[in-house]
Amino acid sequence: MDFPTFLVQLNDAVVNENGPCLAFLLRPTSPHGKDLVKEFRNPTSASPSIVVLVSEEERSGLHLAGSMESPWDEIAIQYVLICTHVAKKRSIDAFKEESQLVSLFMRFFTENRGWTLPALFSILRDLRDLAIDADHYAKYNNQKSECMEESARVIAKAFGHCIMDRISPPDQSRKWGIYYVVGLVLKCYFRVKRISLSKNILRALQANNDIPALELYPRSHQVTFRYYLGMLSFLNEEFVKSEEELTLAFYNCHIDAHANQERILAYLIPLRILKGHLPSAELTKRFPVLDEIFSPFIIAIKKGDLKAYDQALKDWEARLLELNLWLSLEKARELCQRSLFRRMWVAADKGTRIPISMFHSALTISGLDVTYEEAECQVANMIYRGFIRGYISHEKQMVVLASTNAFPRVADRPSPLSSI
Repeated sequence: MDFPTFLVQLNDAVVNENGPCLAFLLRPTSPHGKDLVKEFRNPTSASPSIVVLVSEEERSGLHLAGSMESPWDEIAIQYVLICTHVAKKRSIDAFKEESQLVSLFMRFFTENRGWTLPALFSILRDLRDLAIDADHYAKYNNQKSECMEESARVIAKAFGHCIMDRISPPDQSRKWGIYYVVGLVLKCYFRVKRISLSKNILRALQANNDIPALELYPRSHQVTFRYYLGMLSFLNEEFVKSEEELTLAFYNCHIDAHANQERILAYLIPLRILKGHLPSAELTKRFPVLDEIFSPFIIAIKKGDLKAYDQALKDWEARLLELNLWLSLEKARELCQRSLFRRMWVAADKGTRIPISMFHSALTISGLDVTYEEAECQVANMIYRGFIRGYISHEKQMVVLASTNAFPRVADRPSPLSSI
């Protein structure tokens, strides 16, 4: 595709309000991008107009080449510059030009309806991807780069333009782009570890009551938003809400989106373990990375092997800290201890009176070096936390267990996540 043809198609997409076609035309990875790079070897935005590179004959047959409605003449120039920088692997320059293209596009976007959303989604996604490439390039070359933070600011402005649409008819409103743009903003915030900025976005959503219900948006938008909402709740230790959002995200996630399912399960599995629901081998085998991380903990819980559980915490400490999962799995150690005590109780013929010395022996056999008093304290904590039903007779140094359901199912504990 040559430049005049590109201008014709760009103009047609705008005139016909063809959002998907416009998105395709502005994507640097589209096939015509390479053709335009070959046509203009060294374009610069300082030139009076890139159209001067088109022959007089071609221009006379394309009245729009010299008179495209603003800002599309400038956007066309920006697009060629972006494609050129991408082709020459100049990531930082490509990001800067893409930022300018987004700024130009916003002048048009704010005056139009929802048909422009596919193009908005495309250029914002390209902006984020170029920011990733630019930051990687800068890091590799020992340079400072804040492209991802800048892309977050630009995308946040786009969110404002979507949410402030008061004129368009409901079915053509720019508000139908809100949750896609929010998903992109949150991805940027998480990547640059500026998660606290997410609160501003969530407050804006809560403050606008005229936004369509989340369930009415495309499922992919719902899943992304629920995932990040679940992640934010997880990091704020709002585990009940986190499990609810991540569960909805997982069950609505496309069956072929394997990587996204894996991201969700990385946090949903620990939350479910804390509630006493261990993942099946069939589920974990579908995700080898998660299976490698969580299987040692799951096996240890089933066997009541505290030593193996502690070793798994030690072996995976760096990775778990990186994922912010270490504390959750450290808390899940209580399930392993409950399993150990229950196995001891079964070995004692499920009696209702068990000497504290037997609990101490169980801990010792499991490989832990604890005193008698520490063992008694741990039993008392298990009773307090609802893992064991009974009480301790200090006079007789005996644990008196309930005659029925002495070790209730972990899942039956009242509000197990809220007590973490």
